Amino acid sequence: MTTIREMLENIERDTMVARAARSAETRGRDREEAEDDLRPSYQRDRDRIIHCKAFRRLKHKTQVFLAPEGDHYRTRLTHVLEVTQIARTIAKSLRLNEVLTEAIGLGHDLGHSAFGHAGEAALNKLVKGGFDHYRQSVRVVEVLENDGRGLNLTIEVRDGILKHSKGEKGELLRRRPKARALTLEGDIVRISDIIAYVNHDIDDGIRAGVLTENDIPKEIRKTLGNKAGQRIDRMVRDVIEATLACDYESISMSAEVLNALEELRTYMFQNMYLTPAVRDEFVKAQRTLTALFEHVVAHPETFLHTGAGEPVERLAIDFIAGMTDRYAINLYERLFVPKAWV
Repeated sequence: MTTIREMLENIERDTMVARAARSAETRGRDREEAEDDLRPSYQRDRDRIIHCKAFRRLKHKTQVFLAPEGDHYRTRLTHVLEVTQIARTIAKSLRLNEVLTEAIGLGHDLGHSAFGHAGEAALNKLVKGGFDHYRQSVRVVEVLENDGRGLNLTIEVRDGILKHSKGEKGELLRRRPKARALTLEGDIVRISDIIAYVNHDIDDGIRAGVLTENDIPKEIRKTLGNKAGQRIDRMVRDVIEATLACDYESISMSAEVLNALEELRTYMFQNMYLTPAVRDEFVKAQRTLTALFEHVVAHPETFLHTGAGEPVERLAIDFIAGMTDRYAINLYERLFVPKAWV
């Protein structure tokens, strides 16, 4: 008798394009598991990510504006949802694996520290070999979740999480085939990530009074649009059209739109992310996490399970990286701010 999972796998085989990553053809997991009779492999991965603790903590982790009190600023969780929505639209339109794309999108920032990239920069200075949120995200799903057993996700999902990040100067679309994700779905999440964050960061910047729509250079607005919705629509359609035009050789963009997006990202770094109003708060956040790290390393018995056979510094980074903004602030106040006696 055909199971529901097998029926869904047959639908994938019959409806997806040749370059799609089909659930039945996954490269597998680190630990073999019996197949589920309802859910194909990537659907199981998506569900595991949604139900894990690291995913729930994203709602209290910063995107750009640290520990915001306003109700409408993005958090790491809303960012992840926006990335995933954009990525699913692209994958579905290209007849690639929408569920694999969703799993990668939902999991891509699980290892992000408190205080956004300010926190990441602080931890990068503290640990030998540096700290990158994308590598930490893989560590979360491979080691830290599920009481040290990890989530045992498929290779394709973990690879997409690992290769999603660009940094300030990284390529938006990787030119060398060996540098790309194993799947087109992984590369969709990579470009969807920046489509999402440059647009919602503009929206948050306007809300915070740091910039206005008219501050964005006219040529960029002429190419991409004057509003967030227009820009996202323009870029999403361009990715779909350019990928179809190159016959799925890679996830692509036209030169015009890609150059405008590069210019917009550069503009955001120069006029928002690195401005004194935002940067001063970044410095405070970095001092907070540095002080917490040094205290935890000095008192590991209070905060860490040190019997795992890993260096104290590595365990301290895991502990600090897992904190939400408010947890980090509350712990800092408890440890370093004098108590007000009544």
